[in-house]
This record gives sequence, C-alpha cells and structure tokens, in this order.
Amino acid sequence: MFENELRATAQAMVVTGKGILAADESFGTANKRFQKLGIPTTEEMRRAYREMLFTTPGIGDFFSGVILFDETIRQSTADGTPFVQLLSNQGIIPGIKLDAGAKPLAKSPNELVTEGLDGLRDRVKEYYELGARFAKWRAVITIGEGIPTRRCIEANAHALARYAGICQEGGLVPIVEPEVLMDGDHTLERSYAVHEEVLKTVFYELHRYGIALDQMVLKPSMVISGQTSSQPASVEAVAQATVKCLLDCVPASVPGCAFLSGGQTDQQATEHLNRMNVLYGGKLPWKLTFSYGRALQQAAMQAWMGKPENVPTAQKALALRARCNSAASVGKYSPELEKVAVSV
Repeated sequence: MFENELRATAQAMVVTGKGILAADESFGTANKRFQKLGIPTTEEMRRAYREMLFTTPGIGDFFSGVILFDETIRQSTADGTPFVQLLSNQGIIPGIKLDAGAKPLAKSPNELVTEGLDGLRDRVKEYYELGARFAKWRAVITIGEGIPTRRCIEANAHALARYAGICQEGGLVPIVEPEVLMDGDHTLERSYAVHEEVLKTVFYELHRYGIALDQMVLKPSMVISGQTSSQPASVEAVAQATVKCLLDCVPASVPGCAFLSGGQTDQQATEHLNRMNVLYGGKLPWKLTFSYGRALQQAAMQAWMGKPENVPTAQKALALRARCNSAASVGKYSPELEKVAVSV
C-alpha cells in the first residue's frame, strides 16, 4: 500500500548534501540538559527551544528531516504554526521517535533492551495522521567484560525488526538504530567485532521479518575506540574501520547510513564523517550522512540559554554545525569552515 511512498521518502532522507536533525529528546533528557545550563524545565521552554531550532533560516538546505518527540509533534510556534507544517514548508520531512527507552534486560546485568512495542501499530497510525513520514527506534549495546551477550543482541535486533515491520505497514520509513556505546576502555578492534556481530544480527532479523530494505534508513554508530581507551583511534582509522564494517554487514539495497554522534565532540563527529566520504565517496552502494542530536544542538542550546534575545546567536550556532556536517556528508569539510561566521 505504501511501498512507493516509503521508497521515495527513504531516498529523500539521505539526499546528497543533507542529513537528519535528531531533536527527539525525551522530557527527562531535555530537562537534564536544561538544568545544567540553568534553563527552566517547563513545557513552554522546551517548545520555545524547538521553535528556535526549527525557525533557523536556511536549515532546509542542510536537513532532509527532523526527528520529533511526542510532545514536539503536537506543538506549534508562538504564532500558531504547527511544527510539522513549519518543517514541511521548508522541505524538511517530519519524523517521530517511537521507542519507549532502553530498560534493564532481565537476568543480564549491565545490559539494556528497548521497549515500546505494545500499542505501536495504533501509535504509528496516529503519527502518520499528524504528519510524520518516518520514525526512529534506538537499541543500546554496551561493551564491557563479558558483554554484550548474544541474548542482548538478539533481543534488541528482534525488537528493531518488529518495529520496522509495523512502521512500513503503517506508512512510516523506519530508521533502524543499533547504537554500540562509546562508553568504556575498549579498543578499535573490539568495537569492530561488536559492531559486526550486532549489524549482522540486525539484518538477519530484518530479513526474517520481511523488511523492505530499500524503504528504511540505517542509523549506525561509528566503529571507534572507547572514550577511556588507552589506544584512541585516529580519524583515518575510524573512517576505514567503520566503512569496512558496513561493507561487510549492510546490504546494498539500503539507501543510506545516517550516523549518530554517540558522545563524540561536535568536531570529531564532523571530521569522522568527512573522512569517510573523502576516502569512499561515490564508491559505496549507500549514502553516508548524519543524524546527530547533541553534536548539532549543544552549541545552539548554550548560546540560547532560554533567552529570546539570544535566538539569533543560537541560530547562527546551529546553522554553522549544519553547514559543516552538510559539507562532511560530501567530503568537503575543512576546519576552516568552523571559523566562518554564518550569516542568518
């Protein structure tokens, strides 16, 4: 029923030169970030913050889509324009976070499984009617002593496949997000091994559940050494390992891989994506682009601080990060771009 629409949407989500803004922080995550900066943790402040992001001039040139939270997809600008309409008017596809968060996996200490499958079919229908055209579900895999276990990987892959099937049935392109966390002291080699096992298991389950791979987008983490590793990997090593792993695991029919930033600094996330596209751009079966949250938003939030008079400065910060990552998605980023004042 939705096949042609889903295929077209998936292609539009990874169109050359654009990425996806992840603005789907839950109440808890958004409030935690606000508290650190002394911003009031109210619904109105969250709405005003999202309005600041979504009204940034020119973001339609850099973002193909924006992932929204349940609260946000129902909100409007101060003048009454629904956010979904505001984004659509800029050529940006509205999306929605569907998972209910990662919870402890039974009998598996220090491992998580993502919940939210109950009632999902009805929620997909409602969000489609509200204007969403794609969705996101995040699975969380932790590297540590004796983990991840097979049961953790299989449980999360199974949930991702069931979610993806319900989305495609209901008209939403599923973003499939198996995140291998950077937390820990693991080496690049260990990260590669875990990514490989996770991705192969995920695509096995997607195949088993009949998911149309040309009607989805993969949101992978990068193959990178742990944040406290004694052997930090270079930009070149991360780029090479990440692409090799994707080539080993991701079928050619997937339209694109929109990376998460996963705790990297703003500039690290940009540099890694850029190096992949410099080395392999045009030679891969799928696009390599970005779907960042903090790595796009953090500078803007710090500039905004909840004050209306700071909106222009905050929007310049968002536009700069958007421009840098857009350039990285085609292998044309350089550190000099960080110094360019973006005129908005």
